Amino acid sequence: MPPLPRADRCARLRSRLLAWYARERRDLPWRRTRDPYGIWISEAMLQQTRVATVIDYWQRFLATLPDVRALAEADEETVLGLWSGLGYYRRARALHAAARAIVERHDGQFPRTKAEVLALPGVGEYTAGAVLSIAFDQSEAVVDGNVERVLARLFALPGASGSGPLRRHLWRLAERMVPTQGGAGDWNQALMELGATVCTSTSPQCDACPWSRDCAARRAERVADFPGKKAKRAPQDLAVEGLWIVQRGKLLLRQRPQDGAMAGLWELPTRRQAASPASALWSEFWPDQREFEVGKALWEGRHSITHHRIAVQVRRGRAPGRIAAPYRWFAWQDLAALALTGLTKKSVAQLAPDA
Repeated sequence: MPPLPRADRCARLRSRLLAWYARERRDLPWRRTRDPYGIWISEAMLQQTRVATVIDYWQRFLATLPDVRALAEADEETVLGLWSGLGYYRRARALHAAARAIVERHDGQFPRTKAEVLALPGVGEYTAGAVLSIAFDQSEAVVDGNVERVLARLFALPGASGSGPLRRHLWRLAERMVPTQGGAGDWNQALMELGATVCTSTSPQCDACPWSRDCAARRAERVADFPGKKAKRAPQDLAVEGLWIVQRGKLLLRQRPQDGAMAGLWELPTRRQAASPASALWSEFWPDQREFEVGKALWEGRHSITHHRIAVQVRRGRAPGRIAAPYRWFAWQDLAALALTGLTKKSVAQLAPDA
């Protein structure tokens, strides 16, 4: 790895980027507050999710759970319902657990030391640095995917994206460059903004970049080579069947187990078609070995979950016998607030009478 930049070079780079950020920053709702709770929720939602998607979720989440105590006191189903559609539900469960820890350990006040923040469930170096710098203007660095890409190109850093040596060097570099006399929050947001809007992964707009003259990757005409590509896991194709079982104006759903993929979410009774490869997501049998009557096909669609490409066929069904947990009947008006799997949300959008 190249040596860390000298202090005078860091100062010049900061000046150019912050001037650009002052002109070009997007007006995002969480940038209008210094409340650590709102900033924390936004950072959790933004992980692996597009900004345009997060805006409505963030506003709805804070309207329902406006502070740490409200989140701590909420039941898990409410939290997951507000999160439904964002995916990666462990983030929502971690927020819930961390809110309870903040109430118990810090009297409902978001902690201000990095050690205390890192001790919260589900909080890592990036989230701690982001909240402490943006909410409290503490001199803490951040490294996420956008920052990794920007700095790897700026300094032509070797190594595959996410690899240990590159990641460690990036953190040292980010810590070297973060302002120490105020402005750390704007600096970190500027770095992430540059990666999100200009120094993008597939179509970088180098002519619009405030660091175009400084960028080692651009000088070498190798922008696309940094950071190095990590090996991708081949996607798995699955075919599944879901049952649309309606009785007296209510839809039958099943709650997934509290461990494993999509833990605790509600879904249509779903099975993997026997010809599809084995998967931890669904068995080739109906859930809990229950017998259902299967009728005509109502809707076919496609869905993706992590490394799975899923073809789904939803069929009309009937449930003989008495219904008990983990199954439950839901009225149409209750579905919007329910923590549904993404595949079930798509099915409901297609088939529910009030959709």
